[in-house]
Amino acid sequence: MSILHCRSDLPVSSFRFAPFAFLLFILILSLSGCYNTHPSVSHDGMSADAPSDQEIPQLTVAPSTITVESSRRVTVTRRPLQATNELADPYYQDEQREQYETLSESEIKLVASEPVSTFSIDIDTGAYANVRRFLNGGQLPPHGAVRIEELINYFTYQYALPTPVNGKLPPFGVTTEIAPSPWNAHTKLIRIGIKASDVAVEDLPPANLVFLVDVSGSMDRPTGLPLVKNTLKLLIDQLRPQDKVSLVTYASGTQIVLEPTPGNEKAKISAAIEQLRAGGSTAGASGIMLAYQMAQQGFISKGINRILLATDGDFNVGITNFEQLKELVAEKKKSGISLTTLGYASGNYNERLMKDLAIAGEGNYSYIDTLQEARKVLVEQLSSTLSVVASDVKIQVEFNPEKVSEYRLIGYEKRELKREDFANDKVDAGDIGSGHTVTALYEIVLKGQQGWLEPLRYQPAPAAKKPHSAELAFLRIRYKEPGAEQSKLTEFPISARQIKPSFNAASNDFQFAAAVAAYGQILKNGKYTGTFSLADVAELAQNAKGNDRFGLRAEFVQLVDLAKSLQTKKPPQN
Repeated sequence: MSILHCRSDLPVSSFRFAPFAFLLFILILSLSGCYNTHPSVSHDGMSADAPSDQEIPQLTVAPSTITVESSRRVTVTRRPLQATNELADPYYQDEQREQYETLSESEIKLVASEPVSTFSIDIDTGAYANVRRFLNGGQLPPHGAVRIEELINYFTYQYALPTPVNGKLPPFGVTTEIAPSPWNAHTKLIRIGIKASDVAVEDLPPANLVFLVDVSGSMDRPTGLPLVKNTLKLLIDQLRPQDKVSLVTYASGTQIVLEPTPGNEKAKISAAIEQLRAGGSTAGASGIMLAYQMAQQGFISKGINRILLATDGDFNVGITNFEQLKELVAEKKKSGISLTTLGYASGNYNERLMKDLAIAGEGNYSYIDTLQEARKVLVEQLSSTLSVVASDVKIQVEFNPEKVSEYRLIGYEKRELKREDFANDKVDAGDIGSGHTVTALYEIVLKGQQGWLEPLRYQPAPAAKKPHSAELAFLRIRYKEPGAEQSKLTEFPISARQIKPSFNAASNDFQFAAAVAAYGQILKNGKYTGTFSLADVAELAQNAKGNDRFGLRAEFVQLVDLAKSLQTKKPPQN
């Protein structure tokens, strides 16, 4: 948009007696096509380089809309001209202002001084689909969009199922595996795998679900509200008569579109979803509060009570402060209602908020970039998405200084905990859903091997040989059964005898998880993968696909190739 300055040879003083005629005269000249003297425009529609004491009125010419800004200034808003052979984009357009939280890579720890590592599990997978969206759009993702644990946990792995302990079946089984690292000849990788017990959808407790849908203007695009509607229709097909569904929308205001309705009234629920239309600003906090009210209205004791928030996270009306929104959701979870976030659209996507709200609401976060991804999250993995088998799951690993000198946790930077948080049941952690698998990788340096850290000059004298010398580390897992206040503890030694003689001797699952971990580190421009390249990642993943039932691992190889083609090439050496 440009500012047009229009002049007349008549003395300005002569217009003092006819101000309205003067303004009309200027407007007519502007509409007739005056010369443009100040092409630089500021965000408020006025010239960025025009003097503030300009006495001649400044006009922004446009059809039909005139705004009097002051006694000396008239602004008329004009749409930019469209080329005659181009159609205007009918969908919402916004400036690129996606928001991500960039965290520093986990630090190298010296076992002699910090033998214990503690973190919360993370079952979210949103980062993988979001990174895929960037790559398919011909762009490398920003570093903050890449969370390695979510890339690894996007895939399922063949871990041991729970086995009875003292006659009782625990909520999950645990698997550990150790092999040399593919990117560092001097280190080993420890893989910790958790497999939750599986519950069929038909055996789930009754569910009280509230669909909270963002219908603001920023969702008016094919990957916004239309994809949300198709996503919810997939979920409707899975509902049972004992389930309830409510529908709440928000834009400039909030609306209850559907009060709690039995799951077998599918036509009524579908009709409510189909009539949704996008437009307006985004009063997200008000929508969340109304959704909790509806969830409380349909509350099912000993059932699943969950809000599914579908949005791009661009809250711009009402409470927009990050911490206030998280506090609101964290407070509401005490009522027994959890919050799952489903991310959509791009350009103004607030991924950081989506992730943090899911954590605060004891739910999970997914990014929906395609209908296939929606089917994966809300059909194929519905039990995992809705049903919790263990809550506040924390992992703690104590490394044996006789066997391990250095270590680092790969990913989970947002989920690291203090050592004392492990046994504190008031400290929240991640939940694990029915059938979920969770994977964590540590990279370690064995005693006597070359590590990342320079040796110290003044080291303490070697301690006397201690018991447990065959153990590399000791694994502890704390969790709460659903609804319980007090946690339970389970422990597993990790033996040096588990170390595979070579990387190729490890399982396909181990090798594939290592490939995904390397991919994430390279995309984040990590410091510890050396000369290992995306070409190496693609070859490793291709050879470790194993039984790829849904083709997800094959798709991963294609994404690695895409990322490789988008990397900046180094200039040739002379």
